[in-house]
Amino acid sequence: MHATKLLNLLWVFALLSLVAVGGGTAVLPEMRRILVGHFHWLSDKQFRDIYSLGQVAPGPNMVMVLVIGYRLAGALGALVVGLAFFLPDCFITFFVNRIWERFHGNPWRTAIQRGMAPVAIGLMLSGTYTVAKISIVDATTGVIAVTVFTILYFRHVNPALLILLGGAITCFMRAH
Repeated sequence: MHATKLLNLLWVFALLSLVAVGGGTAVLPEMRRILVGHFHWLSDKQFRDIYSLGQVAPGPNMVMVLVIGYRLAGALGALVVGLAFFLPDCFITFFVNRIWERFHGNPWRTAIQRGMAPVAIGLMLSGTYTVAKISIVDATTGVIAVTVFTILYFRHVNPALLILLGGAITCFMRAH
């Protein structure tokens, strides 16, 4: 059973790696659909909590996949998920970049860049929507979300501070 789960983790995260156009946020809806909806490996709350941890931890936010792998299959799960999620994308990026640089100034290169920009933005917005849908669960979290968005839109503030403040407010509100 454990080997089957590791193999499933390998395939799931290798596939997610290949469709991460625009960054890790772009794959959050599909990651949630597979992990929570299809395999039932995580609940929405667990997924949200792991995502939040990835946002406040130092380094790239998609290191959260290591936490998922660890939670589902221990240290070996974290290793399998880490390799599956990060290696395919690294290899593809390396080789495509080498080819991409050869065609500097070519009109089709500009056309591809212009065509990919809305795709990447759409996928990132979809990821943001997915996180909002599982995170805004009551009036308190709704007010926090609107307040954080407003602050970030008009001021340059470290988002980690706002995440910590929002978490503290939510804990305080639920305790009282």
